[in-house]
Amino acid sequence: MTQINPDAIPAYPQLLRLDGRNIVVIGAGQGMGRQTSHALAQCGATVICVDINDELARTVANEVGGIAWVGDVTQADEVDRLISETVAQIGGPLNGLVDIVGMAAWSPAIDLEEHTWDAQFDICLKHAYLLGSRVGRHLVDAGAGGSMVFIASVHGLTASVRHGAYGAAKAGLISWVKTLANELGDDGIRVNAVAPGSILTPRILAAGSAEIREQAANIAPLRRNGLPQDVASALLFLTSDLSAFITGQTLAVDGGVSIADPFERLLF
Repeated sequence: MTQINPDAIPAYPQLLRLDGRNIVVIGAGQGMGRQTSHALAQCGATVICVDINDELARTVANEVGGIAWVGDVTQADEVDRLISETVAQIGGPLNGLVDIVGMAAWSPAIDLEEHTWDAQFDICLKHAYLLGSRVGRHLVDAGAGGSMVFIASVHGLTASVRHGAYGAAKAGLISWVKTLANELGDDGIRVNAVAPGSILTPRILAAGSAEIREQAANIAPLRRNGLPQDVASALLFLTSDLSAFITGQTLAVDGGVSIADPFERLLF
């Protein structure tokens, strides 16, 4: 090659900007959701902070200058209400969605009760179906493209020992993301997922011991647990135009756990 490629050079930091975009954050009230709400707002988005807890939704909305919405997104009529009320309040269409709802229930596979299985699929997958289909339809009808990003889990990529229903639901979510990405690509809508590993959310800090957290950190090649802001950074990237040619993907944010050599400590 004898000359420099003549392609224009983008203003890369500007590709991170979300000015004029209305982004819904599901589960915005704490942890990863709160950090994500701040990340999106700092880049110019109007954030609709959705939580089942009224106080948490309003607190985070006040922090980021956004809009609070309270409801249960595992119910179809509530998701429809979310879209209609939010669009009426902002006076225009939505441009994207970040979905952070999910919670693991623990049980050995052979002792797993049916009601636990059903509840895990409700909290980890059913709402993603409702949001993906209904918000997806809204984005298609609006005709301006958009982005949807869902929280999966490394346990949707690997085995999910003693919380198998959670892992199965998250694996289903990863497949759902791929399907949405394929079907909505013609309309300029990107759909991706983030698969966190061990993240020090308020719930994990309250439930787990320091010893377990240390063990989890030692498994990761980066030798630490993740923080909610680590996940928020990935969600911001996948929402922004920096990821304009990425869709249908699941990005592991796990400190390297999902690629770690299980025999490392035996060999060295």
